[in-house]
Amino acid sequence: MFQAGVPCHVISRGNNRQDCFINYNDYLFYLKCLNEACLKHNVALHAYVLMTNHVHLLFTPSCKQGISKVMQSIGRRYVYYFNKTYQRTGTLWEGRFKARIIDAERYLLSCYRYIELNPVRANMVATPGDYLWSSYGVNAGIKPRKNLSPHPLYQSLASDENQRHFAYQALFNRELTDDELNEITS
Repeated sequence: MFQAGVPCHVISRGNNRQDCFINYNDYLFYLKCLNEACLKHNVALHAYVLMTNHVHLLFTPSCKQGISKVMQSIGRRYVYYFNKTYQRTGTLWEGRFKARIIDAERYLLSCYRYIELNPVRANMVATPGDYLWSSYGVNAGIKPRKNLSPHPLYQSLASDENQRHFAYQALFNRELTDDELNEITS
């Protein structure tokens, strides 16, 4: 299913939609696992959001098995941590993650927006910049670039980094169209 160099939107949900993140340290440890797995398996992470009971990730793997290896690594480390921390046993995630290849030319930047607007759509925050556990702050230039790899289409928003951040922020001034939503979610 995965192809080297082709972006993919990955969703992993909590079993029975249960919370997968209880406190601040949970989010931090998940991000640590994610970043280390991406480095180890040479997978570029472009965007993410960690919701209370699921995650959205936008990756580009360098090899076919990269995304599966990243998700397997996160699953092993994070579930062990979560179960030990909360004195529980059993599965945390709802089966295997779901993944969809993204047509980069048509929908990549829409997928960035879809992911980073998730907390706004869930009425958790008023703007994507208000949500702590999202890549929006980095992609919009509000936070320092760390652990994210900008996709070439993101970089093509402008040749100057400040202008690129301004252009990226401007993408969030309009709603996602029904066509964009259907392409990303179906």
